[in-house]
This record gives sequence, structure tokens and C-alpha cells, in this order.
Amino acid sequence: MRGMDDAFKLIRQAVDLLPADATAENGQTVADVREEIRITEWEMALDLLIEIGDVHPAPIAFWELLAEASRQMYLDGDSRWCAWRAWEAQHGTIRATLTLEAADVGRRKTPFSGDGRLRPLWDIGARTADGHPDLHVARLWVEFTPTLGPGETASVRLAPLQPENWRHLKLGDLITMNEAQPVAGLAEIIELLPARG
Repeated sequence: MRGMDDAFKLIRQAVDLLPADATAENGQTVADVREEIRITEWEMALDLLIEIGDVHPAPIAFWELLAEASRQMYLDGDSRWCAWRAWEAQHGTIRATLTLEAADVGRRKTPFSGDGRLRPLWDIGARTADGHPDLHVARLWVEFTPTLGPGETASVRLAPLQPENWRHLKLGDLITMNEAQPVAGLAEIIELLPARG
């Protein structure tokens, strides 16, 4: 039970990092989170905090607290998402619309899990000394769907291994996803947000 007590303490600490007027898309507020804590609805409190944090800019510490609390509560999906959001708070957010090549054109024949584990290479416009594409690794999180398959399109979030190499990108830039030859997909940058520290 000690681990759960720690998780609940972390949730209480996280709620204190949000301004009182922070609101989720569905209209729920920090006051609603505090009520869920009062009646010991810890998982509901965690879910509300994640929803509010996804709308209202939250600091790294907020996401780190939620990642650890959800890990202690054995909520792996929430833990992975909160750790991802902590990374974004530290390094910035890159969102794009990704369209994968159809199965008869590209190498990928099956869908992949969109939970941030895939680490494809990306052509972001950089070139090697001999003029070839200088590919860069970025983890990939697919939004609003658990998987993405050949020929499908989805909004994605990218977490580059070396974020400083991606700072030249602008809204509307096209980048390509590469798992091997040929190109696996084409992505258009739709949002770039700076780190929040």
C-alpha cells in the first residue's frame, strides 16, 4: 500500500502546479480534481489532471509527477503518455499529419502501435557532405488512435533524439518517414511549440 500512498501524494502535488482557472476541454476544472481527491477517486483525479494538462500548458514537474503516480498505480498507458508530455515540456512539441504509403507501394504491410515506441528515421531536409539525405531518429506517438497502418493518415507527435537538429522546421514543411527504402510515409508539420521548462 505504500506505493499507492506515494501515488496519491504525487497527484496532490501535481494539482498544486496548475493555476486555479485551468480547465479541460470538457469544462472540468482544478476544483473538480480537488473534489475527486477529496472523495478518494484517485484514477478519476489522474484522468482529469491529464485532460487539463493536455489543454493548459503545464510544467515538466507536473508531467513527471503524473508519470510516476500512474506508474505506481499500474496504469502503463497513462504513465507512457505523461512521460511523453514531460519530454515535450522540456524540448518542445512537434505535431504533424502523417500519411503512410499504401501496402502495395511501401515496405510496411501491417499497422504499428502508436504509443511512442516506434523510432523511425526522418528526412527533415538536412544533407550529408556528399549530398545524401541526413536522416534523424524521432519517436512517434499517434494521436486519437491506438495503431496506424499502411495507407492511413493520422495526427502524430514526434520526439526527436536530437531536438536541436529539428529547430529549422516551420509550419507546412514536409518531411518523410523512413523505416527502410522506399519512403514509408509523408508528414506535414502542423504545430511547433517551444519548450516550457
